[in-house]
Amino acid sequence: MTDTPTMEHQSQLTAGDFTAAEEPLGLFSAWFAEAKVSEPNDPNAMALATVGDDGLPDVRMVLLKGYDADGFVFYTHIASQKGRELAANPKAALLFHWKSLRRQVRIRGAVTPVTAEEADAYFATRPKQAQIGAWASKQSQPLESRFAFEQAIARETAKHLIGAVPRPPGWSGYRIAPLAFEFWHDRPFRLHDRIEFQRNSEGGWSKTRLYP
Repeated sequence: MTDTPTMEHQSQLTAGDFTAAEEPLGLFSAWFAEAKVSEPNDPNAMALATVGDDGLPDVRMVLLKGYDADGFVFYTHIASQKGRELAANPKAALLFHWKSLRRQVRIRGAVTPVTAEEADAYFATRPKQAQIGAWASKQSQPLESRFAFEQAIARETAKHLIGAVPRPPGWSGYRIAPLAFEFWHDRPFRLHDRIEFQRNSEGGWSKTRLYP
């Protein structure tokens, strides 16, 4: 039986080899798999950047709920600040930062809503209290007090004591279809490794190594 490398050794191997990758999704999957082992909390946490109608950027943390060749998916209230900004300007940037691995991945691309069927399927997997919270919350709107929110939760709980909780009509998801990836790995003395992938006109990827 061969020895299984430790996570530290696996990380070193991957860090040394990742610059040889020829496409980004497989590399992201490999890094994400390692992050799910090494990150103490929410390896699927990602910063989502949008642009407001005043031209200023906005950024907040959201949770990745799925990804494939079509893009990276998260869910929210469509009337939230990010939902309104994406409706007006359907482009976004994502940032994954895995401190335990000293790595980050930047992604930029166009944004489209998920289908109603996708949103229904994901909503059905949420804990019931989170489903009720989605009905009670008017995300990003002014809230007069925490007590008012607790009253709204109580009202929605009473409405949905029995049976499945349906998805609120104002709650759905978005898919970011990547046009660019950048993979960054820490190296000593700030001599970091950076690899950028850009979607080309044929639908494939061009690759560039960047100075740190």
